[in-house]
Amino acid sequence: MDLYDQLMETKSYLQSKLTLKPRVAAVLGSGLGFVAKRLTEVTEVPFDDIPHFKVSAVPGHAGKLVVGKLGAVPVMFFCGRVHLYEGYSAVEVSFPVRVAAALGAEVVILTNAAGSVWPHWNAGDIMIMKDHINFQATNALIGLSDPRLGEPFIDMTDVYDAAFRGVVKSFARARDIHLREGVYFAFLGSSYETKAEVRMARTLGGDAVGMSTVQEAITARQCGVRVLGISIITNLGSGVSGTPLSHAEVKEAANKVEGKFIDLLTGVIPELLK
Repeated sequence: MDLYDQLMETKSYLQSKLTLKPRVAAVLGSGLGFVAKRLTEVTEVPFDDIPHFKVSAVPGHAGKLVVGKLGAVPVMFFCGRVHLYEGYSAVEVSFPVRVAAALGAEVVILTNAAGSVWPHWNAGDIMIMKDHINFQATNALIGLSDPRLGEPFIDMTDVYDAAFRGVVKSFARARDIHLREGVYFAFLGSSYETKAEVRMARTLGGDAVGMSTVQEAITARQCGVRVLGISIITNLGSGVSGTPLSHAEVKEAANKVEGKFIDLLTGVIPELLK
């Protein structure tokens, strides 16, 4: 079965399960699934039950789709994602975003846990993504020639929507939420970056390093969906601090920023549709 047929089968299955048509979709990265607790009129579907969905074995990724209302806005939250480093292809990694677009989502919010390349940044900082550097040696559009999936040569000049970034910054200022803004540098993983790689990322214009998000952003833009990217800074990159890196540290830092992140995301989502 080709990708378009898989997409249509998945769309049909989810339409049979959902009573709402989501206008906003969000992919919630490591340890960030707590945001879904704010929804009402909730329907949950395990990734295991959704045709052609893959399930991550990484701790902190719940592996379920949560659809409901945030205020008056119908939303869908992908609680967890799969990664290239787990052996999945870029097409498989970005498939949920393609499904969200097929179901009618106008906005995709991509969140992740990331490490800072700057010593003056702190764990718990929130960074709006203004751009990315794809250092993952692949692209989610490779090999996709089916015109039903979208134009293969897409403009990536403003992949992370400038108007959306303005909305987030205005909302944060009004509520005294401190924000960073920067470039996300995507490595393949699953090993954390070396000290030399962090220095390279900083030299090439990166502000935070991670192992996800960029393939989803590329796919969203092919599908004509506007993108907002938000990183939670969960640690300082290798060589920036003297502390060894661990996934447990990432999850712990994500938990600490829970209240602030929920307030920001849930407050911003209705504003993005205006």
